[in-house]
Amino acid sequence: MSRVKKPIKSRRSVPPVRAAAAVAVLAAALAACGGATHPQGSSADQLSADPLTAVRSAADITGRTGSVHLTTELVTESADKKAVFTGVGGYDYVKRIGRMEITVPPGAATTGTIVEVVLPGTVYLQNSGAKIPAGKFVKLDVRQLPDGNLVSSGATDPAVAAGALRGVQRADLVGTETVGGVELQHYKGTLDLAKAADATGGRGADSLRMGAQTFTVKEVPYEAWLDAQGRLHKVVETFDFTGVAGSKAAKDQVKVVSTVSLGDFGKPVEAAEPAAGDIYAMQGSESPSAK
Repeated sequence: MSRVKKPIKSRRSVPPVRAAAAVAVLAAALAACGGATHPQGSSADQLSADPLTAVRSAADITGRTGSVHLTTELVTESADKKAVFTGVGGYDYVKRIGRMEITVPPGAATTGTIVEVVLPGTVYLQNSGAKIPAGKFVKLDVRQLPDGNLVSSGATDPAVAAGALRGVQRADLVGTETVGGVELQHYKGTLDLAKAADATGGRGADSLRMGAQTFTVKEVPYEAWLDAQGRLHKVVETFDFTGVAGSKAAKDQVKVVSTVSLGDFGKPVEAAEPAAGDIYAMQGSESPSAK
């Protein structure tokens, strides 16, 4: 988010504070949610009675709605620090592009709101670093980021959060909950990011593959809430990594809990790549410092 501190290197700050604060190369969208093959609002999809199939299918079914609006929350905790990032935005599955506005908590290297535009394998960040001119975006390949931008910019983009469910290894039906008048099935279990990347393929798999290589707990805990059509309304994923390379000390471990809530399926989303004139080309000397 601003002078980016490479996530996963410094124990002094949690990933979003480091990475998002390290815009010089910070920061994926998932090709897997694909295009709309059914008309918006179609009931052609149905929730599978098998929990594993239901959760693994959620990304594709949600993608067939055409678009979605969302809220995000990302909580990072280390031995002595805790930070909460919140965001709002939307994702267009047909154009495979999303836009989020992320509120930075007090104490982060940057302040205010970070605008994030995501496409498969690419992220644009605005207001992410002290050296970046006001109003300008920086363009990053998610493979430049150790975590693939799963958590480093203060949010997990909705396509990637849903796509991670393609790697679900265990799914238990917890029960039924009614949220906003909609009956949802609540599942929990673990997922494998590497398997999710294999199931996704293309540039959309880059974020998942990078995260699989970086996070220390390979079986990622998750919770997911699906409706009768199998659409994803909410997903919570917990990622763990060490803030100091190679350290196994408890004080150096960082936990990140990412929550993405989805709604307004099929409602148009305003999202577009920044114009060429709005993109700032970083110089070599502006690459992120490990603070």
